[in-house]
Amino acid sequence: MSMEDNDLKAIDYELTLLVRRATSAAIDKRLGNLERSHYLMLYELSRNGTMGVKALADAFHLDMSTASRQAAALEAKGYVERLPDPEDGRASFFQLTEYGEQELQNTKQTRLDRFNKLLKDWSTEDRQKFVELLSRLNRTFID
Repeated sequence: MSMEDNDLKAIDYELTLLVRRATSAAIDKRLGNLERSHYLMLYELSRNGTMGVKALADAFHLDMSTASRQAAALEAKGYVERLPDPEDGRASFFQLTEYGEQELQNTKQTRLDRFNKLLKDWSTEDRQKFVELLSRLNRTFID
C-alpha cells in the first residue's frame, strides 16, 4: 500500500469522525434550536437575501423537492416567509423573518463559542491554515 493510500484512508477516517462528532443529535441540541439543515439554509438566506427554491437547491446540491420541503419547514416554524414571484405566480421566494434572523444569530454565537473553546490552544496560523484547507476541500466538491 502506498503512502498516498494511507493518507487517503486517514483523511476518510478523520472526516467521517469529524462529521459524526460535529453533527450528532446530542451536539445539535446543545448548539441552539436549529437543526443543521435549517441552520445552513438560514445562513444562506442571511448571506444572499431572498432566494427561490431552485437557488437554495443549487446552493446545497439538493433536488428541488428536498429544498422545497426544508423551506416549507422553515416557513412553518416562522423562520422564513414566502414571497410571491411577481414575474411567475407559480413560483415564490423565501426571506428570513426577524425571528429567523434572531434564531440564526443565537445558534451561530453558540457554535462560535464552542469552536472558540475547542480551538483555544491553536495558534492563529493553525486556524487560518485549517480554514484554508477546509475551504479548498469544500470547493473541490463543487468544482
